[in-house]
Amino acid sequence: MSDVVHEDHCRADVWLWRARFFKTRSMAARFVDEGRIRLTRAGVPESRVDKPSRTLKAGDVLLFAIGGRLVNVRVLDCGERRGPATEARGLYEAVEG
Repeated sequence: MSDVVHEDHCRADVWLWRARFFKTRSMAARFVDEGRIRLTRAGVPESRVDKPSRTLKAGDVLLFAIGGRLVNVRVLDCGERRGPATEARGLYEAVEG
């Protein structure tokens, strides 16, 4: 699907699914729809990610709570597919603070 992946950015729901934060893309989309993710781009807090189609780029920082824990990660890559967990961990890095 050409609307899902571009070279330097991808949809928020797709990225969350590929990074294995959610088992299905529809679960990721529902989570995004609820406005439960905060986005910081280029060091500037932008807003809540409130649409699954919102694009994410390398360098974006996401903050959200899932499974009783707070997740703060920097997007490193959009990836090309939903691969194994080792591949998914290469899509992001933990951010301290």
